Amino acid sequence: MPSRGLFLNVGVNSTGYHGNSWLAPGAAWDRFVSFDHYLEVAELARAGGFAAVFLSDHPALQRAAESRPLHSLDPLVLFTALAARVPDIGFVITASSSYNSPYNLARRLASLDHISGGRVIWNVVSSFNPDIAANFGAGPLPGRAQRYRRAAEFVEVVKALWSSWDRTAGPAPEALGEPLWTDATARPIDHHGEFFDIRGPLNVPIGPQGRPLIAQAGASAAGIDLAGEHADLVYAALLGKDAARAYRDQVRERAAAHGRDPSSFRLLPGLVPIVADTTEQALRRHEQLNGHPDETALLRAFADRHGLPFDPDAVLLPELFVSEADQQGPIGFTRSLHDLVATETLTLRQLARRVDGGHRLVLGTAEAVAEQILDWWRDGVVDGYTVQPPTLPHDLRTFVRDVIPLLRAAGALSAGYPESTVRQRFALPQPLPVG
Repeated sequence: MPSRGLFLNVGVNSTGYHGNSWLAPGAAWDRFVSFDHYLEVAELARAGGFAAVFLSDHPALQRAAESRPLHSLDPLVLFTALAARVPDIGFVITASSSYNSPYNLARRLASLDHISGGRVIWNVVSSFNPDIAANFGAGPLPGRAQRYRRAAEFVEVVKALWSSWDRTAGPAPEALGEPLWTDATARPIDHHGEFFDIRGPLNVPIGPQGRPLIAQAGASAAGIDLAGEHADLVYAALLGKDAARAYRDQVRERAAAHGRDPSSFRLLPGLVPIVADTTEQALRRHEQLNGHPDETALLRAFADRHGLPFDPDAVLLPELFVSEADQQGPIGFTRSLHDLVATETLTLRQLARRVDGGHRLVLGTAEAVAEQILDWWRDGVVDGYTVQPPTLPHDLRTFVRDVIPLLRAAGALSAGYPESTVRQRFALPQPLPVG
């Protein structure tokens, strides 16, 4: 049995991971703008011992008539309100490096880290949708290479601002025997780069966990490099064990290249659980969640969505899943399908039951789902998962009731929150000052 713990985050977007989740029986369709909805979900997650709740963000209205409204409430505003009501649990706050300014974002996140007692995680994204650019009046969406260069510099600046104080808030200046406002205590960062010229320092002292954690989901070469250089938590679309192991090794290699300890990040790929009393019931629910009456309809829709020939039992070839370096959408989902098919012999019928919405699907009884969760973790391939319940709060409640006790019985997941900060919870080292 591994001595390390299993780390679980949970996605709490909107009404659930599935597009049809807003139509769940007995639940209000507009709960995606209800604070009480998110409060119930966060309290369920805390009862289940989840390390943090995760909210992605996309500051543009996505007009998909067949899907729930996905991104509405601002993550930082919502999680600030939740932090005041729900103790212990952490908050993964998504904020774009393309459409924010480093000083303002660094200040807001540091403020919430103080207020929450060290429970903030910043999920860095490089926005890829032209609709977002149009909302900020900033001209056309920059190309992927430029967005990632800006992201790398943005993170560098934010980390330097977070570390621009040499002490945490604590003893009064008289006890220190020196004035509080000196360059020895709070120094300028004097950053001058391609995108930013920022003097600093930040007007918020170093927080209870040194600085907020940084999360990142990188699949392109630039994304993996950014994760290797800066990420404490890595969120990825990983569908097969061999592909996940190779991805982990890539991030470790980039971390070492940047002078970091290759073990100084936690890999938490996405996981979509469908838990039922029997495997057959789980299969039927998978079809229903996707709006299909049976398996044939599910397979046909899957084939159409990915541009595949409809031959349910023909072996799929990796070249059917090719990502383009300049494609608008995330490379990660396309790459994960390619890597899975390249390392395992799979048919359309099999593949459609291994992936849902781009992430790894695990379905069946609670025992079967728990075993699939433990498998990769026991082998050291992952440190945990970002669980994406298909509907909220229903599927999270089922997961906490039926699967969490099995993970605890296996010795993987502890009960309670003995650690006060998320940095301690993820067993990550205290950061050194930057700049």
